[in-house]
Amino acid sequence: MSKGFGQETTRSLSGENWKFKNAKEANWLTASVPGTVHTDLMSNNKIPDSYLDENEKEVQWIETENWDYQTTFKVSDAELKNEQAELIFDGLDTYAEVFLNGKQIQKTDNMFRQWIVPVKGILVKGDNVLQIKFKSSVNVGNELAKKVAFKLPESPRSMVRKAQYQFGWDWGPRLVTAGIWKDVKLNFWNNAKIQNIQLEQKSLTTTKGQLSFNIEVFANKLGDYQLAINGLNPKAFRLQKGLNKISVPYEVKNPKLWQPSGWGKAELYDFKVVLTEKGKKLDEESLRHGFRTVKLVQEKDAKGKSFYFLVNGKPLYAKGTNWIPADSFLPRITKEKYYKLVKDAKDANMNMIRIWGGGVYEDEAFYKACDENGILVWQDFMFAGSFYPSDDAFTENVKEEVKYQVRRLQNHPSIALWCGNNEVDEAIVNWGYQKQFKYTKEDSLQVWRDYRKVFHEVIPQTLNETLAPGNNIYWPSSPSIGWGHKESLTKGDSHYWGVWWGEQPFEMYEEKVPRFASEYGVQGMPSMEAVKSMFSGKADLSLQNPVIKAHEKHARGWQIIDGYMARYYTPQTDLVKYNYLSQLLQARAMQVAIEAHRRAKPYNMGSLYWQINDCWPVVSWSSIDYLGNWKAAHYQIKRSFEQQAIFAEEKKGILNFYAVNDGLKKFNDVRVEIQVIKFDGNILNEITTVPTGKVLDDIIKFEPIEVDNLIPDLSKNDVFLKLSLIDENDHQLAENNFYFVLPKDLKLTKPNITVKKISATEIEVSTDVLAKDIYLMGDTQFSDNFFDLMPNTKKRITLSKPLEKIEIMSLWDTKK
Repeated sequence: MSKGFGQETTRSLSGENWKFKNAKEANWLTASVPGTVHTDLMSNNKIPDSYLDENEKEVQWIETENWDYQTTFKVSDAELKNEQAELIFDGLDTYAEVFLNGKQIQKTDNMFRQWIVPVKGILVKGDNVLQIKFKSSVNVGNELAKKVAFKLPESPRSMVRKAQYQFGWDWGPRLVTAGIWKDVKLNFWNNAKIQNIQLEQKSLTTTKGQLSFNIEVFANKLGDYQLAINGLNPKAFRLQKGLNKISVPYEVKNPKLWQPSGWGKAELYDFKVVLTEKGKKLDEESLRHGFRTVKLVQEKDAKGKSFYFLVNGKPLYAKGTNWIPADSFLPRITKEKYYKLVKDAKDANMNMIRIWGGGVYEDEAFYKACDENGILVWQDFMFAGSFYPSDDAFTENVKEEVKYQVRRLQNHPSIALWCGNNEVDEAIVNWGYQKQFKYTKEDSLQVWRDYRKVFHEVIPQTLNETLAPGNNIYWPSSPSIGWGHKESLTKGDSHYWGVWWGEQPFEMYEEKVPRFASEYGVQGMPSMEAVKSMFSGKADLSLQNPVIKAHEKHARGWQIIDGYMARYYTPQTDLVKYNYLSQLLQARAMQVAIEAHRRAKPYNMGSLYWQINDCWPVVSWSSIDYLGNWKAAHYQIKRSFEQQAIFAEEKKGILNFYAVNDGLKKFNDVRVEIQVIKFDGNILNEITTVPTGKVLDDIIKFEPIEVDNLIPDLSKNDVFLKLSLIDENDHQLAENNFYFVLPKDLKLTKPNITVKKISATEIEVSTDVLAKDIYLMGDTQFSDNFFDLMPNTKKRITLSKPLEKIEIMSLWDTKK
């Protein structure tokens, strides 16, 4: 689609008739741009679908080949009369030589950079031939690695500025792509053009928001020009030939705040900046601004050092997740998928997403969705879990990458923090690579010199040079300290992997509570629909099926899931029941972790679980599978992240109760009403507990109760507690259920679960006795699922689309 106005016109070349071929071969094949060589080969039936069956291993040869792409596009005589012409490449993956009409015009070496190439004297009237020759990133990376004096872990991926996850991860396939992964544009302009706009928030009060539009204008000639914002009071400027930097003040009266989700509306203001000369429009740019302030607070205290975000002057408890690329083939991710996943996060009561450093700087659609939904973004730079070089060529490349991406993203109100990398500090300190690869002392010192150069000098210095003051919150590495060290719990952010990697029980989350949890998690299977999508034909739905096993990328994944299943549930051999229980154990882990974190507020001020999404159909830590289905974990996370919540914990026969409030409206006079209920519905005891001492604004601890006083002479495995948080007006603010024993030890009886159709998209579920973890199965999204239904109660559920039949399972079905 072309954009044209005034004397500037831009048209996309992505829709042109592109073709591609293996550089060793003569025959051209049809290509899609944006795209990847893998998807192009699939479209031409040259390779099988890489996600299906065990096809991943059948396509590994692609990564060591070189690939050529070519198109022909027409240029008119009128277009040639423009003063300037540029080819703009928003994303070339990765090592490429670009030719126009037989002349080399650019060499590229970074997937994350934009390349703008002047082509005024090279374009011709009529047909123009654009050719891009891609070299194998694996081969180039291996050659670069030979120049390093010692072996780098994860080489060659750490040598190339390319999405690191494409080389394979413990949740993703190895599909090292090449190709034109973003748009290619042809741009014509005259006299002057807007090159960049930085929207700086100078001051903010309830009555006035003071902005400065810091604008870069490139002019072909000395002259008088005008800049107008939203059509008001055009400002006249004399521009010099070349780059000009201009600041235009702008005031908004009584600005409405951009609030994070849960605190109010994410208010956004639209601006249009227009550049004119003698009344003729030359260029325009549109952007949005949200009035908000964000600070990272780290203050020493009796237990270490705090770590939390102060948003609009108030401490924010960060509730959220980690994000990986939503597909192994990036051009396949649609705007709709970005918006749905971000909305799914908001609907689960989240207010923050961390963009993990092994993927990509995401598409504009992602950040717009976060802006509109009040989701703050923790933005990693794209480095993950390895050692990186610091030679001049590498660091200059990184500097240009940072500069481009920061300028692209800087005006999004959702961006809260820039982080240097994912787990690079931890890899150096904790992962034993130096011993594994027999490093000398000098080798080890060089690793630290490289690390400091990239993450403590180049990136933060480039940030400071590029960003407006106040927007350059920088954190060198996540986590700041590895999970094996006690300091990881007393300061900074923490990736706690004692549960899962260390195979510790879920209850360890209650002991290992950090200041800010930026990673933790447990795997669970995806929906059965996603499992079936792993197959090209009719699926043999067996746990022993090699296709299903191939879609678990963690070396010990099945073994660890089996261990946790035996600890908490009754192990199953039937795939559907195994799938169900694997999802329940993942949900249980999330509940234990999140509730432990939130009970520790304000010591702990953030809980970002690993991970929200998948890049292909896989057994993983995601709470939403590749097809977009909510797993049991996502439903539980929604409950555990409720803005106002009531939690209970049992320690040495004593029950402690906590009310947690993350909203702006404070608690007043609240109490907890407790019912002791048999699984058959018989209410055995009722009691009310009140706060101990002073009622705090956002967390209240209530008078503890001895278990023996609450359920004397009763078995703990056939009763539960129904907890209700009640305010001074007798309104229920929150509810929760508490069980005294593990799920496998519950004495459940068969529930008579009935489903009544209310409408095409609404049902009513009822039961006679406790129905634990009801699983509604069908190709639709249910408003709630994997939920407990109390004896002799009903629950209304909405469906995203009608279903003819709904199958039901509950925990009782796994007891047989």
